[in-house]
Amino acid sequence: MKRSALAVILLILALTACEKKPAETSAGVSAGSKVDISAPVDGARLDAKAQIKLDYDITLGGEGDHAHVYVDDRRIAMLRQMKGSYMIFPLDPGVREICIKVVNSNHTPTGVARCVKVTAG
Repeated sequence: MKRSALAVILLILALTACEKKPAETSAGVSAGSKVDISAPVDGARLDAKAQIKLDYDITLGGEGDHAHVYVDDRRIAMLRQMKGSYMIFPLDPGVREICIKVVNSNHTPTGVARCVKVTAG
């Protein structure tokens, strides 16, 4: 009796762990959220001494509340305006990754992001 009850509990736990959240798609991201970066383009070569204009368009869906801007995994800004531009400080020379990530009201990433790799120098 105890073994069968334990087996049922383990089966329930395993099935629960495999369930998808309703606000997620099969790719594991918030349904309806989207991020587009129109500038700089992926692979762009930028002046390391100049500020960079980040042009973006964000659509919030699911759990998305606002977005954060990251340079090389370091958060540099919070975006509440869903379409526009943000000026990024001059970058150190080398290959850099600029990302916009949709986050929820607790600032936790929802899994929706767009990144571009640029070379400053």
